[in-house]
Amino acid sequence: MIYTAIDNFYLTDEQLQNSPSRKDGIDEATETTLRIYGCDLIQESGILLKLPQAVMATGQVLFHRFYCKKSFARFDVKKVAASCVWLASKLEESPRKSRQVIIVFHRMECRRENLPIEFLDLNSKKFAELKVELSRTERHILKEMGFVCHVEHPHKFISNYLATLETPPELRQEAWNLTNDSLRTTLCVRFKSEVVACGVVYAVRRFQVPLPENPPWWKAFDADKSGIDEVCRVLAHLYSLPKAKYISVCKDGDFSFSSKSSDSQLQSVPKEVLQGGSPANDVVAPKAASTVVSVESGGSKGAIKAALDKLKESKKSDDESKSANGEARDEPIPRIKAQDRERSRDSDREREREEAERDRDKSKDRSHRSKDRGKDSGHLEKSRYLSSRDRDYHSSSYSSRDKDRHRHHSYA
Repeated sequence: MIYTAIDNFYLTDEQLQNSPSRKDGIDEATETTLRIYGCDLIQESGILLKLPQAVMATGQVLFHRFYCKKSFARFDVKKVAASCVWLASKLEESPRKSRQVIIVFHRMECRRENLPIEFLDLNSKKFAELKVELSRTERHILKEMGFVCHVEHPHKFISNYLATLETPPELRQEAWNLTNDSLRTTLCVRFKSEVVACGVVYAVRRFQVPLPENPPWWKAFDADKSGIDEVCRVLAHLYSLPKAKYISVCKDGDFSFSSKSSDSQLQSVPKEVLQGGSPANDVVAPKAASTVVSVESGGSKGAIKAALDKLKESKKSDDESKSANGEARDEPIPRIKAQDRERSRDSDREREREEAERDRDKSKDRSHRSKDRGKDSGHLEKSRYLSSRDRDYHSSSYSSRDKDRHRHHSYA
């Protein structure tokens, strides 16, 4: 059965305790830190992309819903946060291009992890991989949501209720800030937005704004006192936590928007070469050791000469193998050049053939046009001749009639 309502996204405390991340061995503190870190990325990226607050709120809710069904060990928090921003911008009708989202997250990663600010080449292989990963993660999110991405935020309830009570603007601003901070927690998947709104209003009671008590004001929003107290407790615990940092728990390795992973791999190769030596030296070293053993055991000059001859032969064979490998590597270059020449020749032949066909077609068109012009000119000449003859005939007949009239009717 497919549910189109948003009630199926609310979870109980027991379900949150048995989340997929917890089953993969991630403790509660680490999961909470990663949730806060991902929401911080969504909020900051939305500001850099100049998106409205509704986009960031929707992205954070989608982020929490996704990790209620999938584990942090399978999906890295950075790429899920980027995909949530990209998807939420389209849901809230403020779309941004994937290129813009990737550039912003690349910049935030460099700044947060104290990496050198590097230029992200849009034509590089790294950018193409990031773009594919962004689309793939968005499809995973939509599939887990069942393509039902409707989100109801508590902001509208707070605005309407506080406007009705004619509260001061300071209280409204603090309530708005608390509502934004509540999206960093799992309150959006535990309680309805009305209950979260009531908890936020109750949390800003230090402004001492009178609220109805009989009946209790929260009854109008279908909330209870226990839910309001839990919202206040979660918000107080959120403000007691230190700033969230990235923790690598993904089984597939660290996901990065920059090229630091590839740089580290390139830097690790020379160290291994320096420590372990080249393969040729590894081959020669056992032989040298064997010669030392033979020298110590025999101690004769003939054995020493034989060992030195073997070393020279091994070095010669290594040099020959290296030269053969170098020649084998150099061989494909002329072949590639020859292939390029053949391709250019084929393209030139095709171009010449096409030009010859065009010239042939043009000549045919010209011959047809000349024939048509000859027919038209003959017809015009014939019509011109006939018209002149008709004119001569009419003029001659007219002159003969005038002569007859003057002949029979003479004027005295």
